[in-house]
Amino acid sequence: MTQSDMVSFNKANIKTLGKRCLTFALSVGAIFSSAALADDVNNYPEKTIRFVVPYPAGGPLDAAARQLGERVQESLGQPVVVENKAGAGGNVGLSVVAKAKADGYTLGMGAVATMAINPWLYSNMPFDPSKDFAPVILLSNVPNVLILNKDFATSNNITDVASLVAYLEKHGADINYASGGNGSAGHLAGELFKIRSNIDMLHIPYQGASPAKLALLANQTQLMFDNLASALPLINDNEVVALAVTTKERSSFLTDLPTMEESGVEAFDISTWFGVVSPAGTPEGIVNKLNQAYAEGMKDERVQTQMKNMGSDLEPGTAQEFADYAAAELVKYKDIVESSGIKLN
Repeated sequence: MTQSDMVSFNKANIKTLGKRCLTFALSVGAIFSSAALADDVNNYPEKTIRFVVPYPAGGPLDAAARQLGERVQESLGQPVVVENKAGAGGNVGLSVVAKAKADGYTLGMGAVATMAINPWLYSNMPFDPSKDFAPVILLSNVPNVLILNKDFATSNNITDVASLVAYLEKHGADINYASGGNGSAGHLAGELFKIRSNIDMLHIPYQGASPAKLALLANQTQLMFDNLASALPLINDNEVVALAVTTKERSSFLTDLPTMEESGVEAFDISTWFGVVSPAGTPEGIVNKLNQAYAEGMKDERVQTQMKNMGSDLEPGTAQEFADYAAAELVKYKDIVESSGIKLN
């Protein structure tokens, strides 16, 4: 073998040895990385969990987050501290969650607005709900209900959705419907009702459901699609006329009340829902731990009482079930928002 051949031979061997060393190093690194990840999951949680509610303190989502947080703390052994970060229809608070480290120590309340409606309403979204979150568990799913001012309904012999549609076909231009704000579920339900029934009426947005209901009771507006929990006291006290719920199935709280689809309005399915989300990339083991803790919390008698007061009797589900549901809702509301023509800055 010539000196030149020996040099080539040594270079080849050194190159091969280098590749093998690199492969070995990568393999060892992967083993240590996997072991570290396993330790993170097994030891989780080791410190306080931050829970971001993207709405003001005192609301139903805030109350649910705090009460469930107490139950989860009992299960996981670490405090769950709720932070309220309101703004831009929930986008401000949930963007904090989207940008947080994916280690299970920052969670958020993802709702139908932030996870399914806002992406089609706002031109500049600070996050992508389909990519930036790992859904943990769906906590509540409540139908909206179509309610009418009692005097308006009685004086015009409106007793069901069909008679309301017949009235609006003739007088819709003179009728106002209320909602808790532009882009809210109640607003979208009203616009969908107009599209599906080929009728007209004027939308009057208010700063929340409470002033919207006051306007309805005063006959300043004649109808609205309100959250079931919010409307139920008025319905039970016979202060308004309820015609239908907006979901595909009837509510267990108003079993005699038909759905919009049963009442002849096709392809009508709108509800108010919310659940726990974590940043995308959160280890599956941590997501499953959180799912189990919140599922146990949902079965707590005190939590069930509060959820029923909110109009929800939802059974706990898996993280994947919530992910699939949120993805389907995102697609559904794209069509609804585009059909309605609603846009927010």
